[in-house]
Amino acid sequence: MTSIAEYFAYPFVRYAFIVGTLIALCSSLLGVTLVLKRFSFIGDGLSHVAFGGIALAAVLGISNEMLLVLPVTVIAAVLLLRTGQNTRIKGDAAIAMLSVGALAIGYLLMNLFSTSSNISGDVCSTLFGSTSILTLKPYEVWLCVALSIAVVVIFVLFYNKIFAVTFDENFAVATGTNASRYNLMIAIVIAVIIVLAMNLVGSLLISALVIFPALSAMRVFKSFLSVTICSAVLSVCCALAGLLISIVAGTPVGSTIVAADIVAFLGFWIVGRVAGVE
Repeated sequence: MTSIAEYFAYPFVRYAFIVGTLIALCSSLLGVTLVLKRFSFIGDGLSHVAFGGIALAAVLGISNEMLLVLPVTVIAAVLLLRTGQNTRIKGDAAIAMLSVGALAIGYLLMNLFSTSSNISGDVCSTLFGSTSILTLKPYEVWLCVALSIAVVVIFVLFYNKIFAVTFDENFAVATGTNASRYNLMIAIVIAVIIVLAMNLVGSLLISALVIFPALSAMRVFKSFLSVTICSAVLSVCCALAGLLISIVAGTPVGSTIVAADIVAFLGFWIVGRVAGVE
């Protein structure tokens, strides 16, 4: 405990725990919706777009990557939603096209134009989030706080509409709900969460942060509200545990958090089986 207290004396450790908690909370809120709508891999596709945006920002010499990555990812989310509704290109195919294309172009740009002497290290850090969460600046923390508050407020204010378009979109439309508008809102919020989460787990592991807490909660609970609350609490606990272990043991932050999510999923799966919930 003395060693842990010494770590918390450093500002960058406190920043990491604040941002990690907020990102885990935001990721879990809409994770349940994505799982139920069978659109789980939208996080994977948008995270690769964000990786391409980071590579482009590096090429253009933009110091604050968020200024480019956030709008690019939001635009990609909107295009992905529109393309996924196309009868010729279904949602899963659109995500695959966007994901692979953005990842390849981003890596190509980093190789062709990067001035870094350690391209492999830069790519690894971006993909797996090995150290970025521990190098946050104060303005990045405040930006994360502001965006996280916005995500939570949107989710709470439009909870009933999100619930409606998640379970029965056709019925929601029949009752006068503009499903397209709320689907678009969900896509934009997910894009914001993806950009925030890249600092925590990297672009390749973001889907785990979104999906695992929701799937774990579904092993034990069945109502939308209880699953959402459990998912949020579990996601925050796993993020904090993963951060603490990674700092003390010196393991990669993103991978450690995902490992904690996997352990939690196995635990909830066992509890669900024993309790006869499944």
